[in-house]
Amino acid sequence: MPDEWRLIELEIHSASENMALDEACLDEIASGNSPPTIRFYRWKPSAVSIGYFQSIESEVNLDECAKNGIDVVRRQTGGGAVFHDYENEITYSIIAPEKMFPKGITESYREICGFIVSGLEILGLHAEFKPINDVLVNGKKVSGNAQTRRKGVLLQHGTILYGLDLDRMFSVLRVGSEKISDKAIQSVRDRVTSIRDECNSSYGECLSAIESSFIEGKTHYFSPWTSAELLRAKELAEKKYSAREWNYLR
Repeated sequence: MPDEWRLIELEIHSASENMALDEACLDEIASGNSPPTIRFYRWKPSAVSIGYFQSIESEVNLDECAKNGIDVVRRQTGGGAVFHDYENEITYSIIAPEKMFPKGITESYREICGFIVSGLEILGLHAEFKPINDVLVNGKKVSGNAQTRRKGVLLQHGTILYGLDLDRMFSVLRVGSEKISDKAIQSVRDRVTSIRDECNSSYGECLSAIESSFIEGKTHYFSPWTSAELLRAKELAEKKYSAREWNYLR
């Protein structure tokens, strides 16, 4: 019998809650108590997440975040700092036993990012996977992804840009003044795009396309979090992902 996937449809959480739910789900799958899971979510308030190995003070303009009510959290995955704009982003996590995916890092990224590619193609966009962990539309980055493997479980989460507010992004990510010149911003515009820049699809249409491509060919059912996951996530959100010890780890 093929593995059954649980799909958790779009939810809205704070940064600490989103990261806590990912970890709680991973732990419950590792314990054999939860099924392979695909979830979609937004960040409210908008947030910056930094990679596990990054320094929060080097990567984030903390004063600007505080002034604008923007959350900051450290992920358990690697990679760079990301601005998660509530209005302009679809975020997903896919969490399942490692054995369900290719062993190679690039190959597993290719398989999972392929779901994003397929979803974007439903919208009529020319999308492609670019190793190691990006998805491009018409040669420009529209999705970044990060992965970790712990306790025999693979967790990959990533963003799909529905819109792009570069001024706001540059205000909260700590980049050198030379990088926020008009020329530098134009350079980013030449390399990064969003769904809204490429087609007229609504946010709901984009979400529906991405969701359908993730579950294509999978035996799946719609289900909420278990009480154990919610209890563990509440603890992790309060004691880990909201804690200075974790977020200022480096």
